[in-house]
Amino acid sequence: MARVGSRPQPGRKRGDGLRVLIVEDNPEMRRLLKRLLADLAAEVAECDDGGGALQAYRDCQPDWVLMDIEMKVTDGITATRQIRAVFPEAKVFIVTNHDNPRLRQAARQAGACHYLLKDDLLEVRRLLQSRG
Repeated sequence: MARVGSRPQPGRKRGDGLRVLIVEDNPEMRRLLKRLLADLAAEVAECDDGGGALQAYRDCQPDWVLMDIEMKVTDGITATRQIRAVFPEAKVFIVTNHDNPRLRQAARQAGACHYLLKDDLLEVRRLLQSRG
């Protein structure tokens, strides 16, 4: 699926902070993540399915990708593998509702840096702040 959008946050210019790509099929969760990162990210790009994640990554060259697992067309594990195959330096956080050891292992094997649960989104913020 196509990239939903990308724009610098109000009052910020490119280069003034992190560039983040959110790959998430739920528009409410995308909005929540954008609000959570508003003061950390200079630019937030969005993609509503893993199928468009590689192109969105090419377009915006983010510092970090926040990737859901369960999406309609292409899942986040597959999308992470695709991004990392072309951009081995890509840093992907899996952000999901699924606390499943097999999915955690699959995410690691696909090249994800972290596996975080949506019930603790503040951890996403803490990790981005510490690694910014």
